[in-house]
Amino acid sequence: MNLIIDIGNSTTKLSIFKHEKEVFSERISHLSLQILTALADKWQAIDKCILAASGQVNPAIVSELKNIAPQLLLFSSSTPLPFKNKYATPETLGLDRLAAIAGANALYKKENVLVIDAGTAITFDFINKKEEYLGGNISPGMDIRFKALNHYTEKLPLVKASGSITAIGDSTFSAIENGVVNGIIFEMEGMIETMRRNYTNLTVLLTGGDAHFFDNKLKKTIFVVQNLVSIGLNTILNYNVKIN
Repeated sequence: MNLIIDIGNSTTKLSIFKHEKEVFSERISHLSLQILTALADKWQAIDKCILAASGQVNPAIVSELKNIAPQLLLFSSSTPLPFKNKYATPETLGLDRLAAIAGANALYKKENVLVIDAGTAITFDFINKKEEYLGGNISPGMDIRFKALNHYTEKLPLVKASGSITAIGDSTFSAIENGVVNGIIFEMEGMIETMRRNYTNLTVLLTGGDAHFFDNKLKKTIFVVQNLVSIGLNTILNYNVKIN
């Protein structure tokens, strides 16, 4: 069994895969030795692990993972990937973006795939049917946009999306909500339309914390894959075990 650990800026996601199937997942605020011990006791068949982290990891955590999983992969920008990475600055590329593309390529082998990750930032990443990752775009996520309007102006309030969106707002609150949410929708649909003009048979995947919020608001055909990053990390782990 494979243990997948994705340490982000604010939360950590733990997943366990048996072959290609995710059999367990949990999101926690902080990864501790106690949590790892409990996980290892419950899932004693774990023999491989991949650790992806946005920052520094406590050496004690790494040491414990080596005890739990004989085959431990510390995911970095230099880790071999199961696709061609044509990004000009791979050392600056977020590991979550790489993992999402690996997941997309695993699910839709040799297809043109656009991945939209609606999280803290909104990222657009593209891999073509030749299994070449060509890059993507990054823009502020929904929460950042709401906070920016409040922070950089004197009178605009801090608004949170309620889900009730119209074409125009009849109050400052609804004007901000409509402006932010519709702006993101137009951005997503515009990107999808642009990519479909350039690449035939384009598959669009939506993931990230805000994926379900935008799922039914987009007019374009998309597929929501909430655990795309975990699937990708599992794919990268299996690939590295295979080639080593």
